[in-house]
Amino acid sequence: MAFLLDAATQVICPHGGQGIATPSQQKVLLGGSPALVSTDQVTIAGCSFNVSGAPSPCLTVQWLAPATRVTVDGTPALLSTSVALCTNAAAVPQGPGTLTGFQTRVEGQ
Repeated sequence: MAFLLDAATQVICPHGGQGIATPSQQKVLLGGSPALVSTDQVTIAGCSFNVSGAPSPCLTVQWLAPATRVTVDGTPALLSTSVALCTNAAAVPQGPGTLTGFQTRVEGQ
């Protein structure tokens, strides 16, 4: 079991950038915050990663391992065990993000 993620969840990229999720639905709330689903977008700001001196900041998140038993409007919910794979502008993976600030009352699989 893992906790369902909500809109208060923050994603911190491996290089210190801060990501904020934009929930695509407002029907299912967890403590007043919308539940996050696997299609929700996360925008990362403040990543200072570079490759051989050329900036290559993390900009978005690709979600991996969403819930297998919990859906919101037919879309898999995101869990505290889901992987937030941070990617650059070319959608190249640059490492997993750290999830913080999520609710700790509602669990799912």
